[in-house]
Amino acid sequence: MRVLIVNTSERTGGAAVAANRIMEALNNNGVKAKMLVRDKETEQITVASIGNHMLQQWRFLWERFVVFCHLHFSRKHLFDIDIANTGADITTTREFKEADLIHIHWINQGFLSLRSIRKILDSGKPVVWTMHDVWPATAICHLTMNCRRFVSRCQGCRLLPDNGGDNDLASKIWQRKKEIYDTHDISFVACSKWLASEAKKSALLTGHPVAAIPNPIDTHVFCPGDRQLAARASSLPADKRIILFVSQRTTNPYKGMDYLVEACDKLASQYPEMRENTIVAVLGGHSEDVVEKLPFKSFPLGYVNDPRRIVDIYRAADVFVLPSLSENLPNTIMEAMACGVPSVGFKVGGIPEMIDHKRNGYVANYCDSTDLAAGIHWVLDEADSQQTKEECLRKVSQCYSQHSVAMKYIEVYNQAIAFKRYKI
Repeated sequence: MRVLIVNTSERTGGAAVAANRIMEALNNNGVKAKMLVRDKETEQITVASIGNHMLQQWRFLWERFVVFCHLHFSRKHLFDIDIANTGADITTTREFKEADLIHIHWINQGFLSLRSIRKILDSGKPVVWTMHDVWPATAICHLTMNCRRFVSRCQGCRLLPDNGGDNDLASKIWQRKKEIYDTHDISFVACSKWLASEAKKSALLTGHPVAAIPNPIDTHVFCPGDRQLAARASSLPADKRIILFVSQRTTNPYKGMDYLVEACDKLASQYPEMRENTIVAVLGGHSEDVVEKLPFKSFPLGYVNDPRRIVDIYRAADVFVLPSLSENLPNTIMEAMACGVPSVGFKVGGIPEMIDHKRNGYVANYCDSTDLAAGIHWVLDEADSQQTKEECLRKVSQCYSQHSVAMKYIEVYNQAIAFKRYKI
């Protein structure tokens, strides 16, 4: 079986990381998988680019400009919305023609348009679409944030100033998606049970199968190691307890840095000794912009894409904290757990599926910085560190191994292929 994985970026972003790991898992389990991207970043021979960088940049800018206009020239939600009004035709590429099945991942920001997706479906090849957020099941947004309009029909979007009437952008995009979905077969996969449950409620996906398959992780790369050596390799103090926060863009408000700051303030006030024995490491873009808010000595590590350095940073940590306001199945929690590091996060999205409360980490009440602080303190001062480490490794082995995830995808692929043959 030859599978073509389609994603906007090769390596940048959580979806790109997950798509790469799925490709590797498939290739290690008997499937010939390749990847087609807009933004190729390495010399990896199993990853191809659609080329013409200038044209792709123009498409990205054109979509952002149209969104910008609909936002009345405000940047507030400029990257919270995707309308897929322009994109590449990948059906003409050699990689597409050679594939038996097309596996779509995150294809936004000018890579594929709705017209491009229709062409893929019109080709007759079976299509599997992995949802890394809720955009395939809504009109234009990636995070619903308690909006339930997608259950019946997206219109009057909260993100738009023109939220109704003849110029209702969300309603128009919804109708275009519906016309495509209603006339084609798509097998959807969500990376968490939570997202699968949300997707099944969408009026757009009625009649389409939706499976829940987690992302895999390579436990030969992400695995425990010597903490002292890892701390020194990461330029972090080996004699301090380390709270780790990771995000592609640390200033993203949805990643919850403000809640971590509040939690650390509470810990510093309640346990003054932590000011001396505990530090915070912040990994991700713009980390230098957020560390000054923290009451503990903090280390901005910047954006890192070298897996070996990332692994060292995880291994150096005592607790990983991800106070996101919305999450699917975060790779970062999986990476921390694979390195034997317990995690603390809010009870939202797929996080409670990953963190078994007070076994391999702590699930805090949503947007509750006091409970977040309690979770950090539980990991650092109350839990049996060896036991929580073993529970982390057990969870990863049972749920996120390459073989386990590859077998689940192969089953979905076979069902999609069989259904196509049956209809013919």
